[in-house]
Amino acid sequence: MPERLPLVAVAGEVLIDLVPADLDGLFRAVPGGSPANVAVGLHRLEVPTRLIARVADDAMGRRLRRHLESNGLDVGHVVAAAEPTSLAIVSVAKDGTVGYDFRVEGTADWQWTDEELSGVVDSDVTALHVGSLAMAIEPGAGALRRLVERVRGETTITFDPNVRPLLMGSREHVVTRIEELVALSDVVKASAEDLSWLYPADGPPTVAAKWLGLGPSLVAITLGPEGVLAAGAASGLVRRPAVPVTVADTVGAGDAFMAALIAGLGQRGLLGRAQTDRLAALAGGELATVLDDAALAAALTCSRPGADPPSAEELRRARQVPDG
Repeated sequence: MPERLPLVAVAGEVLIDLVPADLDGLFRAVPGGSPANVAVGLHRLEVPTRLIARVADDAMGRRLRRHLESNGLDVGHVVAAAEPTSLAIVSVAKDGTVGYDFRVEGTADWQWTDEELSGVVDSDVTALHVGSLAMAIEPGAGALRRLVERVRGETTITFDPNVRPLLMGSREHVVTRIEELVALSDVVKASAEDLSWLYPADGPPTVAAKWLGLGPSLVAITLGPEGVLAAGAASGLVRRPAVPVTVADTVGAGDAFMAALIAGLGQRGLLGRAQTDRLAALAGGELATVLDDAALAAALTCSRPGADPPSAEELRRARQVPDG
């Protein structure tokens, strides 16, 4: 294990989730956005983390900035944006699964320029995580993709499409765009729900194998209560069970999984330009251990309301709880 975990940069949206507060239809405003959740999750897992984001200079934006700073993130590359804060309206079903409605027209997260992204990923960064709506909504998506293309080969690229069909366009267009981003990435994570919309005729093993063939070293597919499967360049297909938990809701569970997956690879010295071959050679047994920790992080997040990923200490304690 390296003496100090490598610096990970996370690029993407930071928005406000309006989540149900009670049965009377009231909402509470909480910080959210998949990339922001991943960044917070990484920092709580003791991974040095740089957030690359555009945050509005309005009341909600200032709350978001305080949230980021209070979670210890490096916010030196967070742009003070003139546009307003994006909103996601969250609905929670009886089984804890969630749905989203968005207010994103002309808001801060999608207005990236190439100039704003110049120099945000320097030689200190060993991995860049991208995904979600920031990689789908123009004009910012194009600028972020060009950032990925510039730094590819210099740093590990991780990608989570986090599909939101209402905002991403036609299925044909989305599949093409996502496959292009998969081909630029070293590590890809998606959910079975993502894949059921992208490839309704194909199961997760088929898609994982297809995506692996596009170029990544590792593809992980979360399956909710069915656990996770991953396809690795050296490991082949690896399946791991879910961690049983009483679900409060599933908000942020996939982001907690992604953060723990990146952290687990970093703990094993598998991030960065010099580690590409070692990442591709990750054996099935070690990959299973990484996936188990990521599944545990997701389960702990599901056990409490909202996007509230666990700390490294919480993960350590949870690993030590005996079965039964």
